[in-house]
Formats: sequence, C-alpha cells, structure tokens
Amino acid sequence: MSCTKKVDNDLARAFYEKQAILEDWTVRELKRQKKTGLFHRLAVGKNKEEILKLAKEGQIVKSEDDFVKNPHVFEFLGFPENYQYSETDIEKAIIDNLQQFLLELGKGFAFIGRQQRITLNNRHYLVDLVFYHVKLKCYVLIDLKIGEVVHEHIGQMKLYLGYYTKEVNEETDNAPIGLILSEEKDDIMVEYAMLNDSTKLIVSKYQLYLPDVEQLRNKVKEIMDKE
Repeated sequence: MSCTKKVDNDLARAFYEKQAILEDWTVRELKRQKKTGLFHRLAVGKNKEEILKLAKEGQIVKSEDDFVKNPHVFEFLGFPENYQYSETDIEKAIIDNLQQFLLELGKGFAFIGRQQRITLNNRHYLVDLVFYHVKLKCYVLIDLKIGEVVHEHIGQMKLYLGYYTKEVNEETDNAPIGLILSEEKDDIMVEYAMLNDSTKLIVSKYQLYLPDVEQLRNKVKEIMDKE
C-alpha cells in the first residue's frame, strides 16, 4: 500500500469515526456512508486545510454550504439503469424512502411536506420538498430537476425564497435556503446567475447510482498533493 493511500485511509477512518458519533449512525448507516464515499464527496471542493479539519472534527453544519455533497447520492431509491423516470417519480420515491433521504441530507433536517403551494396573484406554484433545519433555524426548499439546471430554475427558486421570507418565516427564523438538485450543472451559468446575489441558494448535482469512490479518492488526492 502506498503512503498516500494510507494517509487517505487514515483521514477517511477518522472522519467516519467522528461523524458516526455526531449523527448517531447505526452500523448499517455507517456502512452505507462508507459505500457512497461520503468523506470524499464532502472533501471534493475543499482545500487541504479544510480536508484535514473535516477528518478531525467531522462535518459540522454551520451554514448552507456545509450540507452540500459532490454529488448527492440517491441509490436507495432503487431505480434500474436506463429507466425513464420523471421528476414526480423521484419525488415520490424520496417520500417512500424518507429515512434514507434524511440520512443523505445529514443531521438536523425535519420534513415539512411535499408539493407545498405558493399562491401569488392567483397563480399557484409548488415547491417539491420543504424541510426545516433545526440547527440553522430556517426552512430548506428543495426542487428536483432531471437533466441540466437552467437559469429559469434559479429564478423560480428565488421567488420561492422571497415568498417564504415574507409570508412564512417567523421572527425567530433565519433566511430560508434553496437547494436545487439536478443531474447536470453548468458551473459557469450558475456563477453568473448568482453573481452579487445574497440569496441563500445552492445548485448541486445528484445521481441515482453509487459513485465511483476511487475516482473521488483521486480528486481528493490531487488536492492534497497540490497543496
């Protein structure tokens, strides 16, 4: 075993030990998180110092960025490969497997409802999934998209967030968070669509099958070696 591989294993092991305590995982849940490469999914996009901190302290949610994974993995939905699913199919499967979905999201999420109606000027809009994050003290609005997210999706989520800020939030609630989950993501489009925007809105990728953990491991290795 190479020295780098050993370091990688040590970091991942330290993370899983810490996170299992923080989130009170069962043995089955711990095995699932290892199988989906949770440590490496969280580590991608961080710098070396942040990766070392992640391994030492686990993932502590202090802001909306802390529950984003690269990507989110929904293999528990059980869709066969090449199945022609719709956004409604995914949403229903998530509700049917809500416990596993909450495990993937992380600790602190409380389910509020699906297809939550927003009415403005007699026009109705539906938010796919709504949660409340107990620690961040805010609503989390989730929209599911098949294919690539486009700027209209971002504009729609901003509308949802504005409505919740003005009409739903109590004085003790923090600003709501929007999470758009899509199969594909154009980072440049998202960057420009969100330029100089203070809205708490995240666009993140999801996949319905287990990730290539070795590929994720190599990405983390590149970060560690470069720095």
